[in-house]
Amino acid sequence: MTDTPGLTEVVREKYGDAARRVLATAELPQGSGGACCAPQAGTINSCCGGAAFDGQTDPITSNLYVNGEIDELPEAAVLASLGCGNPTALAELEAGEVVLDLGSGGGIDVLLSARRVGPTGKAYGLDMTDSMLELARRNQAEAGIDNVEFLKGEIESIPLPDASVNVIISNCVINLSGDKKRVLAEAFRVLKPGGRFAVSDVIVRGEVPAAVRQSMELWVGCIAGALEESEFARLLTEAGFENPTFEPTRFYEAKDAAAFLARSGLDVEAVAQEIDGKFLSAFVRATKPAAGAPCCGSDCCS
Repeated sequence: MTDTPGLTEVVREKYGDAARRVLATAELPQGSGGACCAPQAGTINSCCGGAAFDGQTDPITSNLYVNGEIDELPEAAVLASLGCGNPTALAELEAGEVVLDLGSGGGIDVLLSARRVGPTGKAYGLDMTDSMLELARRNQAEAGIDNVEFLKGEIESIPLPDASVNVIISNCVINLSGDKKRVLAEAFRVLKPGGRFAVSDVIVRGEVPAAVRQSMELWVGCIAGALEESEFARLLTEAGFENPTFEPTRFYEAKDAAAFLARSGLDVEAVAQEIDGKFLSAFVRATKPAAGAPCCGSDCCS
C-alpha cells in the first residue's frame, strides 16, 4: 500500500487535536470540566478519542485495561488513550528489555511498559505529533518514571539504530499508515535477532463490499486502512518475520456502528450480514529470527 496524499497530515491533525484537548483540560482546576469529558466509571477514555459514540460507550476504545493497572498513571495519559487493545499486557515483557511503542500518543502504553521492564530496561515512545509528545513527556514527569524516552518521528522511518530493541508494541496505529510495508520493514530492522513484534490493531476478516469496508474502516480506525488478516500475515512474512499469529480481542458488530453507518448513507440492516464478525481488534504477534537462523525476508540473507 502506498502513501495516500495528505494521509499523514490528516492523522497528525486528528491526534494533535485530541492531545490539545487533553492538555487544555489539564490546565483547568480539578472538577471544572473542560474540553474533554471525564471518563465514565469503568472506562479509560474520553470524548477526545470518542468514549461516547452518540451517547453510547465506544466499543473500540473502552475498557481495555484491567482494574488497578492504570491507577497510578496520570489522568491525562488515561484520557488520551485512543487505542483498540492492551499490548503491554499481552507482549510478555521481561525485566531488562528495551521496548518501542509505535505511535505512542499520550504515553499510556510506554509508561506501563517501563514499569514492566523495570529500571534495568527502557521504553521508547515514537510519535510524529508535537502536542502528543508534549502531553506524553508531561505524563512521564508526573508519573516519575525515568526509564522512558519519547522520540519525534514517523513509524515509516524509525529514528533508532538497527537491532536496538527487544520488543515492538503499538496500539491501533499501524492501520493509520499509508505505507504499511515500510512500517513492518522498519520494525524488523530495529528489532534485535529473536525480538518480538507484539501489537494491537484493527484487522478485517473475509470479503466485504468496498463501500461498507470503507465506512467501517473510517469508523473503526478513524482513517480507512485496516489490513485483511491474510494480507497482514503476508506483509509480516515478506518483511522477514516468522510465525505471525492473530488473537482476536474484540469483534465489532453492525449495531456498534449503527449511527455512523446511517450518517454515511448506508442501510444498517441491509449491510449487517456483510459486517458482523469481519471487523475486529486483534493482538498480532510475530518474531524476528534469532541470529544465525535461516530466513526468507527481503532484508535477510539469501
